[in-house]
Amino acid sequence: MKFCYKGSEIFYRFVDKKTKVVNVYLHGWGADYGSLFFLDAYLGNSSLFLDFPPFGKSDKNLKDWTIFTYTTMVVSLCEHLGIHKVNLIGHSFGGRVAILFACFCKSRVEKLVLIDSAGVKPKRKLSYYIKVSNYKIREKLHLDVSKYGSCDYLALDENMRKVFNNIVKTHLDDFLENVEAKTLILFGEKDKTTPLYMAKRLKKKIKNSELKIIENAGHFCFVDNKYFFIRYLREFLKEE
Repeated sequence: MKFCYKGSEIFYRFVDKKTKVVNVYLHGWGADYGSLFFLDAYLGNSSLFLDFPPFGKSDKNLKDWTIFTYTTMVVSLCEHLGIHKVNLIGHSFGGRVAILFACFCKSRVEKLVLIDSAGVKPKRKLSYYIKVSNYKIREKLHLDVSKYGSCDYLALDENMRKVFNNIVKTHLDDFLENVEAKTLILFGEKDKTTPLYMAKRLKKKIKNSELKIIENAGHFCFVDNKYFFIRYLREFLKEE
């Protein structure tokens, strides 16, 4: 199905099991709803999956979107479908959206699950600042800077690079204390994309939270160690 938001078509898939609480799955940057769709078979609630633009079957052309635009889009989609109570399950970039949703719509969120979530301000090494300085110098001299940036950044067109930059530069640390929903933080112990210090910061700042570190797993802990991931997720969502 398609939902139109700010002139962009958003693809979504709603599995209606007639439950009062709907699990809303928010995938990571560069992925699509299919990365988390397998979870519907393991959990009893109705499920809402979507493709964040420009990925999957959603619109490819965006202009001036921010992390707040993505969040209000998800809220609007829930309103469009008449969904009033949700469990938010966000991976990486999807965790950013889930955090803001939980801050802005507290009464709607039953539980929050952050999987290898992005959003907190990263620690930077000296090499990072050297690269940034080199980039700015080359840009001023009108030299080639096309190879500067992460793999995620380099895979995007010029317009989406602006969106990506806006997102990664928006740190959510100051929002975390406003999260009231009971929260499960699931991180792979070998995650290099969102390292464990980020998980510990999430745990420290989100009041009603618990942290589960999944052994022998990286940034996609639900793939690397599926058994423990499913076990922790089911136990958490079944709690009264």
